Amino acid sequence: MVFVHEHGVTRAVRDIDPAWLEPDSGVLLWVDLGNADPAETRRVLSDVFKFHELSVEDAVGSLHHPKVEPYEGYLYLILHGIDWNATQQGGFSTHDIDFFVGPNYLVTVHNGTSRSIASVQGICPRNAIVLGAGPMALVHRIVDTMVDNYRPEVRQLEDRLDEVEEAVFTANNESIVRSILALKRDVGSLRRVVMPQRDVVARLARREFVMIDESLSYKFRDVHDHLVRLADEANAFTDRVTGVLDAHLSFMSNRMNEVMKVLTLIATIFMPLTVLTSLYGMNVRLPLMPGGEQAQFWEVVVMMLVISGGMIWLFRKRGWV
Repeated sequence: MVFVHEHGVTRAVRDIDPAWLEPDSGVLLWVDLGNADPAETRRVLSDVFKFHELSVEDAVGSLHHPKVEPYEGYLYLILHGIDWNATQQGGFSTHDIDFFVGPNYLVTVHNGTSRSIASVQGICPRNAIVLGAGPMALVHRIVDTMVDNYRPEVRQLEDRLDEVEEAVFTANNESIVRSILALKRDVGSLRRVVMPQRDVVARLARREFVMIDESLSYKFRDVHDHLVRLADEANAFTDRVTGVLDAHLSFMSNRMNEVMKVLTLIATIFMPLTVLTSLYGMNVRLPLMPGGEQAQFWEVVVMMLVISGGMIWLFRKRGWV
């Protein structure tokens, strides 16, 4: 997708005129290489725009952490948006967007569907000021939309965490552990993206680069504030997940101790009974108790009940039961 802003009008075109790339052409250009063939992406970046080979390799390569790097004549940024298809399936995933920002052009490279870019593309032909304000202002609009899209997904992640906290003492061990570990993975993904992205936007807000004027620095500062809050929430989520996991492990340990205590008491009670029945089951003569064989059977049963009752009374008195 290619947008050209010229004489106060923004229009979509199919091909790029190399003359538009000249700083004094009077044309503002936005080229979005979304879901493009890697070979075609490399050709446009290297042959048409003449970008440095290192930034081209990063753009066509695999997922990278957010960063900002100045090159001769342009600024190269990597920022992350939320992969909403993966989120609908219950996970938290992100995809990177590469920005090449020149004096009168912006090139964006990404794989998959980007809600942020699609949203800005939808209003770009209808509102000439979107591209007419300049490439860096367009970058701010896209980045601001990306950060806004984090909020509902982070809220959904918080809702999942609330559900796990409520279920930690009721759900079975296998399902709750799986949920906690999935949350731990998602929170870790959020922190790995938000933290460096916050630092990248902070550099833009501090006007480290000449193409960012004072008014844009204030706008990027507002985006940075949103990312700071998201980073704080990510840290809080990490602490909550750790607390939930510790609580679950403690709960399971207490349950195991209770089970072991009951089994130990049962084994302790049956120990003297086993000795008693073993003695009278031996093929040797033992001192006979008063009465016949039938009376002696019931006398042994009474002895077993007395021993069991006495042991249970002793355990209760000591607070073991």
